[in-house]
Amino acid sequence: MFAYIVRRLLLIIPTLVIILLVNFVIVQAAPGGPVEQAIAHLQGIGGSGIGGGSGESISSGSRASRGLDPKLIKDIEKQYGFDKPAPERLWLMLKNYAQLDFGNSFFRGATVVDLILEKMPVTISLGLWATLITYLVSIPLGIRKAVKHGSQFDIWSSTAIVIGYAMPAFLFAMFLIVVFAGGTSLNWFPVRGLVSENFDQLSTVGKIADYFWHLVLPVSALVIGGFATLTILTKNSFLNEITRQYVVTARAKGLSERRVLYGHVFRNAMLLVISGIPQAFISVFFAGSLLIEVIFSLDGLGRMSYEAAVSRDYPVVFGSLFIFTLFGLLIKLIGDLCYTLVDPRIDFAGRNA
Repeated sequence: MFAYIVRRLLLIIPTLVIILLVNFVIVQAAPGGPVEQAIAHLQGIGGSGIGGGSGESISSGSRASRGLDPKLIKDIEKQYGFDKPAPERLWLMLKNYAQLDFGNSFFRGATVVDLILEKMPVTISLGLWATLITYLVSIPLGIRKAVKHGSQFDIWSSTAIVIGYAMPAFLFAMFLIVVFAGGTSLNWFPVRGLVSENFDQLSTVGKIADYFWHLVLPVSALVIGGFATLTILTKNSFLNEITRQYVVTARAKGLSERRVLYGHVFRNAMLLVISGIPQAFISVFFAGSLLIEVIFSLDGLGRMSYEAAVSRDYPVVFGSLFIFTLFGLLIKLIGDLCYTLVDPRIDFAGRNA
């Protein structure tokens, strides 16, 4: 097992390098880089889509640079590091990232690490509670649906699950706002921020209550999609195991249904469910939260990364990409290790991956 962990950790390095390299090449072809954005602001025009690709020097007479002093343009290029050729910029970036130095934001006046640490509590709050609630509800519900397969409970719960799965998270968020946040006669929950403006003046109990009060709607919107998927996955996993010969043998020996279900079926059926934990964490933390953060005015990592990409704030874009990718790869490794906690018979040391 130790050799497997070391092997996986070493594979993280080339994976990160390849991902950064591919995205760096893509960025060079994207129009409206930070230099073009700065020049557009100086000229008082919109900066999106101006000039050539961000890897090109714009001092040679592009539309964005016309009428400006060439020396000023050179100074701007030097300020953003675009006075160097693309291969040299890539090498400097990789060398700095190896030292965990992600640089400073072009437009926010702070280091990338400080920005990520500032926004992380919001994203962690959404992702942690959404994932926890999803698993706490979906696994028991999936097990019950498997045990009651074909019953009225299974039918009506499946109908609700299909409706939830078909409804996008952002659409469900809008529905919740209309129903419970002032769109009708009900105005039970806030729709802006993670805490109230008078948060610092509240008591400890008041702060906790205020925090969870603000989380109800955004977390509910995030839970809806993952909840449906995980419930069906759990049900199908248990149905598949319940029909196996070892379950029939255990029942024939006189074991109680509860003992058969949780003593024999649970360990094998949960392997498939556990395999989905890394993807669930990654999707909720980094993919599913963007629109939810925008709708509920939550200043988290998803919103910051989107705004950085739009404004061509490359240090934030690449720094976030590096950290998100590293986190995702580590979560996948943890998912593999969780297999051994559920079923110690699994031995990764014998694998070549």
